[in-house]
Amino acid sequence: MTDRAAADGAAELRKQIAQTRSQLGSTVEELAARTDLRGRAKARAADLKDRAGAMTVQLRSTASQAGHTVQERAGRAGHAVQEKAAHAGHTVQEKSAHAGHTSRSRVENTRHELQDRGAHVATGVRDKASRAESSVPAPLRAPVAFAMRHPRPVVIVAAAGAVVVAAGVLGRRRAARC
Repeated sequence: MTDRAAADGAAELRKQIAQTRSQLGSTVEELAARTDLRGRAKARAADLKDRAGAMTVQLRSTASQAGHTVQERAGRAGHAVQEKAAHAGHTVQEKSAHAGHTSRSRVENTRHELQDRGAHVATGVRDKASRAESSVPAPLRAPVAFAMRHPRPVVIVAAAGAVVVAAGVLGRRRAARC
């Protein structure tokens, strides 16, 4: 019976040793994952690059939309001013030279007002773009500024990156099947 008890004790010890090894292996893997600074930095860089790309697209869209809105409003205001000026001109010619002078000054004031409003709207758009640029993390400001000035190379690089990622995904899928 003592041989059997010793065998059971030895089996139990082997079982505990195997469990401890398994737990130790898991702990080592966790520690290795935590100390993989290079991998974590690459993942963070990829995440920031994706965010910067999305923010660039959003900024361009917002700026473009604001520009179109400003142009549209300025065009409508300009036509309205021209119509008012033409009508005022006819009225002025019929009434007197004094009324003509008053009308012209009103048209000029309206034109100045519209120019001031257009400048104010443009300043607002620039402020929004500036605020959006300042919200970009410092390490990405230079690439984002370059992307804003030169959108075509950024689109080409993004497309090439997408092709590389797609090729990698397909390669891994094929390798997993084998």
